[in-house]
Amino acid sequence: MYARSFEDVGVWQKAHTFVLEVYRITESFPKHELYGLTSQLRRAAVSIPANFAEGFVKATKPDKLRFYGISQGSLEECRYYLILIRDLGYYDTSTLRPLLDEVGRMLGSYMSAIRRDR
Repeated sequence: MYARSFEDVGVWQKAHTFVLEVYRITESFPKHELYGLTSQLRRAAVSIPANFAEGFVKATKPDKLRFYGISQGSLEECRYYLILIRDLGYYDTSTLRPLLDEVGRMLGSYMSAIRRDR
């Protein structure tokens, strides 16, 4: 089935779910982290589906892959923040890490399919 919108693509759907979870858990972070870790994690998390959406409408493979690559970079940034959050004792990230891993696998597969498509 052909995706008519970025919202039809599984990787975007999973990434959006990750963003919603990030917003939920960061509500409980210490208030002194509001403009630090909370803001940084939310920004990086939102960047994953947002850049995917922007790349989805690009006409050329290189343009698409550039935006999907930015999504991947933001995903890795989130991966680090989850380690930091765990190590600071702010939240047990064991439920978020598998979701982020799944988004990463899906995004990588999506990018590979675009590279192979002629």
